Amino acid sequence: MGAGREVAISLDEVRDKNMMQLRKLNTALFPVRYNDKYYSDAIAAAEFTKLAYFSDICVGAIACRLEKAESGAFRVYIMTLGVLAPYRGLGIGTKLLNHVLDLCPKKNILDIYLHVQTNNEDAINFYKKFGFEITDTIENYYANISPPDCYVLTKVIAQPQQKK
Repeated sequence: MGAGREVAISLDEVRDKNMMQLRKLNTALFPVRYNDKYYSDAIAAAEFTKLAYFSDICVGAIACRLEKAESGAFRVYIMTLGVLAPYRGLGIGTKLLNHVLDLCPKKNILDIYLHVQTNNEDAINFYKKFGFEITDTIENYYANISPPDCYVLTKVIAQPQQKK
């Protein structure tokens, strides 16, 4: 790549016709196999779930689930966020996460949270850069991977001020 050349990163919605892209990415990126509910939740979250393309090659994704809180407001759960190893460090994960974070106040989302394996320091540090904080530890969260424990990372979303 030439110096100063703009890297073409684009985001696209996940639909039935490109769902296999998300399935293939998840197989390559994560030690967990996801069930059909994961994929139906991802599609139901609409604009909160995106595929990332680098020069027209699908290299990453963020998949979220919308959850109704007791107050009636919604929260966002990041089910997965991943970028293929050769494409890390190019701002793709940042673009995916910023897309979701930018949507949250527009959709009156209370907070956004996720689970991260306790030994995944790269992911923990990545999310902390965006204002996420460790709010809980869950022992034995993961069934077939070691360590089985996870942290819950949460970010409270500042709501836009209502005009009086």
